[in-house]
Amino acid sequence: MKKENSVSRRKFLVTTATAALAQPFLLSPPVMGQTKRNPLRHACVGVGGMGWHDLNRFKAHPEVEIVAICDVDENHLNRAAEALPNAKKYTDWRELLENEAGNFDAINVSVPDHNHFPIAIQSIKQGKHVYCQKPMCHDVAEIRKLTEAAGNAGIVSQLGTQHASGKGDRTAVQWIKEGHIGKIKEVYLCSNRPGATEAYRFEGPRPEGGENPPLHLHWDLFIGTAPMRPYAPAIYHPAKWRAWQDFGTGWSGDIGCHILDAVWKGLELTAPKSVVAKVQESWEQSPERRADSWPQSNHITWIFPGNKHTAADELKVEWFDGEFYPPEDIRSLYSLEDYPAESAMLVGTEGALLIPHTKMPVLLPAEKFRQVSAPVLEERDHYHHFVDACLGKVKTESHFGMSGPMSETVILGTVAIRQPNQVLEWDAGSMKILNSDAANQYLSREYRKGWEIV
Repeated sequence: MKKENSVSRRKFLVTTATAALAQPFLLSPPVMGQTKRNPLRHACVGVGGMGWHDLNRFKAHPEVEIVAICDVDENHLNRAAEALPNAKKYTDWRELLENEAGNFDAINVSVPDHNHFPIAIQSIKQGKHVYCQKPMCHDVAEIRKLTEAAGNAGIVSQLGTQHASGKGDRTAVQWIKEGHIGKIKEVYLCSNRPGATEAYRFEGPRPEGGENPPLHLHWDLFIGTAPMRPYAPAIYHPAKWRAWQDFGTGWSGDIGCHILDAVWKGLELTAPKSVVAKVQESWEQSPERRADSWPQSNHITWIFPGNKHTAADELKVEWFDGEFYPPEDIRSLYSLEDYPAESAMLVGTEGALLIPHTKMPVLLPAEKFRQVSAPVLEERDHYHHFVDACLGKVKTESHFGMSGPMSETVILGTVAIRQPNQVLEWDAGSMKILNSDAANQYLSREYRKGWEIV
């Protein structure tokens, strides 16, 4: 095992994310890889939780060899090593990139949100293809810089919105573009998954003091770019880091990219003009919690410029989670069974389209669209599609040129959450909120000493 402190002070030579504030947002088309090696040599950073799932999906591809694995938790790392006895083991991703630079072609980043950007940007600078879990990054500025870097480097990229490759989301995109429900008047997104509060949200204050982390957990490496916090069991690692602003992006940040994806693609949306958020009342009234953890309930509203798919020159898209739900008259459009806890509903001039998360979409009213058949689509695995793109066979479904602007929109919602009830006017070109200096401070953050991106 490598010593975790050997490069802990190293400053990687990349442009700071905040420099993107002055850059125009130029989108690049997806590319197919130029990787000449077969099998594709792959590295996994983060192999616990979702990272364990990701590892196994890449491992299942017949043209992939996983040559290096990394996790700050040696329990996770050792389990992965049992499945991949020939892979090199690391607890520090910086050492993996330094020592294995010539030994792999592609990497997946499956760690807490706050460390997505430094791992992904340094991998891109080395010319590696990057699969990054959603949300793409913790901050809007990071997403912008990563999107531009991927386009400039010409690498293959894929956001971890795995259901975007499923038949359900792809069918929904096609139906929207075919205009079955006419011009779109409004969109309602929701995620009220049972058990979400217990698993991902945190009611109480940050624990005082702390204790020594267990020997298997490299706590300094888990903290990474975030402010140092004392270790407390069952508070940050492994599950509840999403609840804390230091590490995660809350429920909307985590699931928003999944629910918005088909809507974004089908309507060919661009950056929103404004965003506003309502939040859980107890969170809004508590300065301590507002500075620390994310609320348990959010209602976010974006206003987008209209286009050929919309009924007006502006389009309202609303997000609901926790105690917030879409209006009853919208939910009542679907009466076959309970309204899906995670879904998107598009209301058009000629009908409506419900997109239940992970399932096939439904045109409403059902009687009107009885003769509309789902398109015949081939089965597609999101992870394997990324591998095939790296090998030059296809182009990825969720490349950063598309998923970057969408991720910016989602994470812009988390900025609005921290300035609740204020309509924030967004200028995507200058990457600036025009009417709130207070909100602009949340577009980027300072990294912990020794972890700066310079």
